Amino acid sequence: MAAKSQAQQTKSQVRGFVLIWTFITLAMGMATFLAIYYAYQPQIELSAQEVADNNNNSGGAPVVVIESQTPLPATDTPIPLPTDTLIPLPTENDETEEPVVVAQAATDTPAPTDTPQPTPVPPDEDETFRVGIQIQIPPDQNPDVMNGWYRSTQQMNINWVKIQVRWELIEPEQGQYDWSSIDLAMAGARFFGIHPMLSIVTAPDWSREVGREAGISTAQHGPPGNNEDYVTFVRNILERYPGQVYAIEVWNEQNLSREWTSMQGLSASNYVSLLRDTYNMVQEVSPGTIVISGALSPTGLDDGIGAVDDFRYMQLMIDNGLLDVTDCVGAHHNGYNIGPLVRYDSVPNDPTASFRGPFDNPHHSWSFRSTLEGYTTRIRNAGSDTKLCITEFGWAVTEDLSGFPRGFEFANDNTLDEQAQFFTEALDWMSEGDDVWLAFVWNLNYGPQAGWDATNDNVPYSLIGPDNTFRPAYDAIRDWAAAYNEQVGQN
Repeated sequence: MAAKSQAQQTKSQVRGFVLIWTFITLAMGMATFLAIYYAYQPQIELSAQEVADNNNNSGGAPVVVIESQTPLPATDTPIPLPTDTLIPLPTENDETEEPVVVAQAATDTPAPTDTPQPTPVPPDEDETFRVGIQIQIPPDQNPDVMNGWYRSTQQMNINWVKIQVRWELIEPEQGQYDWSSIDLAMAGARFFGIHPMLSIVTAPDWSREVGREAGISTAQHGPPGNNEDYVTFVRNILERYPGQVYAIEVWNEQNLSREWTSMQGLSASNYVSLLRDTYNMVQEVSPGTIVISGALSPTGLDDGIGAVDDFRYMQLMIDNGLLDVTDCVGAHHNGYNIGPLVRYDSVPNDPTASFRGPFDNPHHSWSFRSTLEGYTTRIRNAGSDTKLCITEFGWAVTEDLSGFPRGFEFANDNTLDEQAQFFTEALDWMSEGDDVWLAFVWNLNYGPQAGWDATNDNVPYSLIGPDNTFRPAYDAIRDWAAAYNEQVGQN
């Protein structure tokens, strides 16, 4: 019995040893597998930029990475960088192949932070000429549609967009925000590797000046009564999208009463005060963000009530310290029925033109070139090398529309082919000089989003024409940008 008991004990010890060794072997195998998996996982994931590079360099169907169809919630929490969730994009009748969706491993969403993070590569360190385009956010905030606009922009070889932020719609009541539309735009920009410039305009009624009974009408846009209200709103944007806002434009066409109705009138000094307070805050919160002064409207009217001539207003802003509180001087010019290189005082007569303004009444406001040269001359005369940022430029065409907006007779004189030619001439001129930093085409998509309503004055400028066809200007800008990007080494 003792011998048998000893044998059983030995067998039991061997069996225990085998079980322990088996467990250790399996554990080591699992640990090795996990180490190899996590070590090589990043190699099978594509970043948004890698996807963009693939699209630009491949001749096949585009590879796309975009956000979830569920809109981001409208909260006050800072929005982190989005994860690579995949949905297909609309083709917008552009006759390209269906997009190829590349499956990716899920990534964790970074935890929100209350501390703004600096832009990874501060854009204001590089003043190489860049071209962008204005996009309107879909009124219904459909993410598929918004992604389609970004895809169209990406296919144009453009990586800057202008988005207008209407303060009155985001904060209709003080302290109550609806960020949903801006969340949509900013998330898409991150996915497509596009740099957003936010033009921040239109004060809500609650922020306007006291004393409305003295003649201030909120039917027209105007500045806030307290600069700090605007500064706080802009700060909230920068803190909500840390490191993601590449540029802001502080107001828009403040030399017009319809944009700057105020008890103090069309005051350049008051505008510069608003710009100064905003600029100082941006230097503290997001110093890599480019601050652009509000672009003026070129106008032949100078009555001091409805409008102030843009050259005179520009000089008044400079005299009040403009060039000390902006990274770039904003400018607009939506061309009439002459090319971008024609100066106002040397317009060759065109007897076939139905709109006679540039031919019979010479003024700088008709001319793209004369307007921009006039601004630059005043900046240089003040001893500054600050560049221009053209936050809106384009040429209106009605050739493929059923009519034209009131006052837009000049658009009847332009053809679709001339619109394309004017854009490439303007881009050549700006890129060959050293006075323009950013230039935003006006516009990509107002046509389809307005149903190509011929009475809407944004529609004749749209690069997407009736039936979702790309106008020749779209192709011309796309080809120009591809060649330019290769020349200067931009992605």
